[in-house]
Amino acid sequence: MDIAMIGLGRMGANMAERLHRGGHRVIGVDPGEAARNAAAARGFEVSASLADALAKLPVPRVVWLMVPAGEVVDQTLAALAPHLSEGDVVIDGGNSYYKDSVRRSAQLLQDDITYLDCGTSGGVWGLQEGYSLMIGGDKATVERIGDIFRTLAPAADRGWSHVGPSGAGHYCKMIHNGIEYGMMQAYAEGFALMQRKAEFNLDLAEVARTWQHGSVVRSWLLDLSVEALEKNPQLDGIAPYVPDSGEGRWTVAEAIDLDVSAPVITLSLLERLRSREGNSYSDRMLSALRNQFGGHQMKTD
Repeated sequence: MDIAMIGLGRMGANMAERLHRGGHRVIGVDPGEAARNAAAARGFEVSASLADALAKLPVPRVVWLMVPAGEVVDQTLAALAPHLSEGDVVIDGGNSYYKDSVRRSAQLLQDDITYLDCGTSGGVWGLQEGYSLMIGGDKATVERIGDIFRTLAPAADRGWSHVGPSGAGHYCKMIHNGIEYGMMQAYAEGFALMQRKAEFNLDLAEVARTWQHGSVVRSWLLDLSVEALEKNPQLDGIAPYVPDSGEGRWTVAEAIDLDVSAPVITLSLLERLRSREGNSYSDRMLSALRNQFGGHQMKTD
């Protein structure tokens, strides 16, 4: 099957290479010359032009977007619009907000173009391990182009599924990432406790390796923890600053909208925000209040 991969960042290029290895013809499109050159060295075609790439593909075409969520997706769709034809399929494999995906699907359907939202998990390991794919949109279209998903997934019969109508794929990925926030926070807190217990002089990498076998907390995140701790046991040189991509925020907002209690995910998001306060005003205010009502000593700079 022929596919245009729009966006040749690390994940987009890896997905394009996995599709190429699986026997698909892939034309990668990216405005950056360095990204195109790096992708070309991996064996598949590249182009700087959306029009040029789509002109080379037989109709109906499959166009896979791997671009940042938000306005960039809408800009890319606007640039694609003059070159799309009835029956084409556009797949958004990024982390778009699910309500945006519902809107975009309805817009493209007016021109008989199918829009699929595909929540994609696997990160930098997907090239070797395969990707977990949560697909929303028209089920018949998913079945028609299913060989693409079977190639990207860990195996043809697992790791991918049509999860529901438009928006459902990105909704499931949003919740997936919210769960990931909570799991990562729990691991981080547990390792912090063990690191602080100085009298035991724990080898945290060894503890993590022990947990990898037979433990109920074993997971891929734990495997990645082992790798990180083996390379850098004290995490030297890593700033205590944790960004968020937005999906945790969307998950918390969804929990509020649906009246669903989600304290672990919510608190894990707040902890990420807290990590960015190098000189926390709230902590300084707490210290001042303790001094005011109880005369407790305050540390000063």
